[in-house]
Parts: sequence; C-alpha cells; structure tokens
Amino acid sequence: VKQILPAAPMYWVGDGFHVQQVFSNKACTEELSPFLMLDYAVPKYFKPNENGSPLGIGQHPHRGVDTVMMAFKGEVEHADSIGNQDVIKPGDVQWMTSGRGIIHQEFHSNEFSK
Repeated sequence: VKQILPAAPMYWVGDGFHVQQVFSNKACTEELSPFLMLDYAVPKYFKPNENGSPLGIGQHPHRGVDTVMMAFKGEVEHADSIGNQDVIKPGDVQWMTSGRGIIHQEFHSNEFSK
C-alpha cells in the first residue's frame, strides 16, 4: 500500500450528477494521468422533473480519452456528435472513444425523470 487516500469532496457535473473522484486528488496528477480518472455518483434521490427539462450535462467536448459509464440504478440518455444516441439502463455499460474529438451530452432519461 503506497498511500491511503482521504475521501474526496462531492461535486456536481452539470445539474444531474453529484459525483466524487474515487482516487481523491490523484486523478489528474502524474501518478495516474492520463490513464485513469474515475468518478462515482452515490445513490441520490431526484424529485420528479415537472418542468420538462431533464437534469444532466449539456454538450461538452472530449478528445484523446475513452470514457466508460456504468449504470447501477436510474437511466442516463447519451447522445454524441457522430449520431450515437441511446439510454444507459441499470446493468448497462457504455464505452465512448473520443479519438480526435467528439461532443456529447448526458441527461437523466425521460423515463427516469418522471
């Protein structure tokens, strides 16, 4: 064991994902980068969305990284600039390779937002 890390503070990604970096403050350092950045969203209750606008994070870019999303509970709707769109449901895993660049967005699915 090289080091025991303290729990990292929670922060919001957009307005729909309250996450915590698993490797505390090491995620963007020479010790781990550029190989691994891992966020975990603890279970959280979201009230039904009555204004018709799902919670999440709008269009944003990635370049030169692969992102992996796993859903334990709830549903996340993903769409990207090359035409991929789907709902990630409990037990699903989504792997996105950004290559030279991609723009994508992630929101609570319409069904989960009800």
